[in-house]
Amino acid sequence: MLVGQLLLVVLGALALTVLADRRGLQAPLVLAVAGAAVSFVPGLPRLELPPDVILSVVLPPLLFSATTDFSWSSFVRRWRSITNLGVVLVVVTTAVVGAVAAWAVPWLTLPLALVLAAVVSPPDAVTAVAIGGRLGLPRRVLTTLKGESLVNDAAALTLFSVTTAHVTGARTVVDGVVPYFAFTAVVGVLVGAALGRLVHLVRSRIDDPTTMTAFAVLLPFTAYAVAEALEASGVLAVVAAGFALSRRSVRAVFATRIAERDVWNVLGVLLEAFVFAYLGLQLKFLLADAAVQGSRPAQLLAASLAVLAAVVLVRLAWVLLGGVLMREVLRGRWSPQGRHYGPREDLVIAWTGMRGVVTLAAAAGIPARLGDGTPFPHREDLQVLAFVVAVGTLLLQGATLPRLIRRLDLDVPEEQRWLTEQRRRAREVAVGSNHRVLDAARERATSSAERELVDSVAQRMDRLAALREEDADDSGDALTGRRAASRAVAVRREMITAQRAALVRAQEDGTVDAEAVGDLLEQLDLDEAALVHRGSPRL
Repeated sequence: MLVGQLLLVVLGALALTVLADRRGLQAPLVLAVAGAAVSFVPGLPRLELPPDVILSVVLPPLLFSATTDFSWSSFVRRWRSITNLGVVLVVVTTAVVGAVAAWAVPWLTLPLALVLAAVVSPPDAVTAVAIGGRLGLPRRVLTTLKGESLVNDAAALTLFSVTTAHVTGARTVVDGVVPYFAFTAVVGVLVGAALGRLVHLVRSRIDDPTTMTAFAVLLPFTAYAVAEALEASGVLAVVAAGFALSRRSVRAVFATRIAERDVWNVLGVLLEAFVFAYLGLQLKFLLADAAVQGSRPAQLLAASLAVLAAVVLVRLAWVLLGGVLMREVLRGRWSPQGRHYGPREDLVIAWTGMRGVVTLAAAAGIPARLGDGTPFPHREDLQVLAFVVAVGTLLLQGATLPRLIRRLDLDVPEEQRWLTEQRRRAREVAVGSNHRVLDAARERATSSAERELVDSVAQRMDRLAALREEDADDSGDALTGRRAASRAVAVRREMITAQRAALVRAQEDGTVDAEAVGDLLEQLDLDEAALVHRGSPRL
């Protein structure tokens, strides 16, 4: 029965996601509202999963896929902005929102209010990045938002673990809130990094892309489970494992990287759709349980609006005031590393505070019982408050963000020139490696036919030297003869391997920006796949 209910929820959520995308609506908002409406259907049975299932099954793959999609070098370049938004602002938001929640909801103690504050403190950048990318938001702003979303998830969920452990009275391996927080963070990072490195070593000895992908899929769940068993932060373990593996993914075979991108995209769509629909379906039952404990819907709504206002205003004040201070320090200097933004960019960043899947998953993951077996106090109230805050930010900020971006017209000529230069350098690195491979192939040629074959490949390479800046027609260039075609494919795969190695070296030594390199590396994977599966060289 439970499996059937889960499948129906997932299928319905996917259908609504498709419909929302076609209508240009926010899929998370549609799913949450539709789920809440359906929950009031008379006679509908309650679908409820154990809290630890949401945290241990839903969050690890979502966080891991976000980590593997984010460049470590980009993180390092923008670490000041990312740390400010993803760590410091999360702590400030938790403290301020916790105080506001304790004041606005008289029956909540401060520890319970801090649990709620930790749940609602991390913004979800998925919607903001999707909107911003479509409307031409500067790339360095998008990268900062991605990095913030990744780091603030880890910081907020670590705070969530600490605050819930304090409320439940669970015995911790280290006494004291601050030492325990430090322990969970440090051990979690070490566990994740070690497991990521171990999986890389195992995968480096495997040639089968399917098996290699299976190891990658199991890694986030394993990292989370091992870290939690050691009473460390499973979330930080997942993030560290993702970074450890993604930094070495360029050494995997191309088919593995393509397969993993598809797997994480599919899992992301399924899990995010499920979480929004799932918590929406709980609304009627949460309100009923809260009423049994003496809470009235009107009270919860008023408290939710107070918490929502605190969530929005804290981010606005922190980002805008911090931007003013930074501009006073940097005196208008522009930085491609993302350490300095203009007032209009600060306003967009300040307004991208939509709460999403992590907030809802954490709310669903609030423990059902305390350490002594008694029910977790006001658990339903906290979940209702978190749900209203998430939906409120999507309505208030998510719905108005596209108009704000259009009105501000955030075109940054300096960034465009910088990105153009980085892409030019990346192309030069790739083309230079091609010439070296072709020169070596000519030297190895033992006959005039082989030399002509290499020259033919070189001519094709010259036509595509701009790497698809202009379309090229290869229809009249087909190489005849099975042996000649096989040799041409081998030379071109050798060229792709050399290009990939040269681009990675250029990225690691800082010659070319990681984002410019990443675009070409993804295209090289597709080119190599075309060579292997269709036998029609593209490069």
